[in-house]
Amino acid sequence: MRTLSLTVAISLGTAAAAFAAPPVKTVETEKGPVLAAENGMTLYTYKDDQNGVSACYDACAKNWPPFMVEGDATADGTYSIVERKDGTKQWAKDGMPLYFWVKDKKMGDVTGDGVKGEWDAARP
Repeated sequence: MRTLSLTVAISLGTAAAAFAAPPVKTVETEKGPVLAAENGMTLYTYKDDQNGVSACYDACAKNWPPFMVEGDATADGTYSIVERKDGTKQWAKDGMPLYFWVKDKKMGDVTGDGVKGEWDAARP
């Protein structure tokens, strides 16, 4: 019985750890290292956003889809969770909401970096 309890405790601890950090990684690009989602797609920040508040909705969000929080994920270190005005949740780094760019097609693409002087590839 003690072994079973230990196994259950380890399993629960592992499951909790899986949700502890945001699903991001660093990817090398032609512009150097950038933050990317687990799928390898580059993440961006928007200069019109404010700390903890997204300003990208409607047509903006169609071109720059928010990096949404899935499941029971929780904030961790420099990564926080921003509540959008529709009640959904989006990842942020250093308080700045994170987005994808619809014109990036493969891992390592950074075609959104510098768009209109408003968008920057997120850096580790």
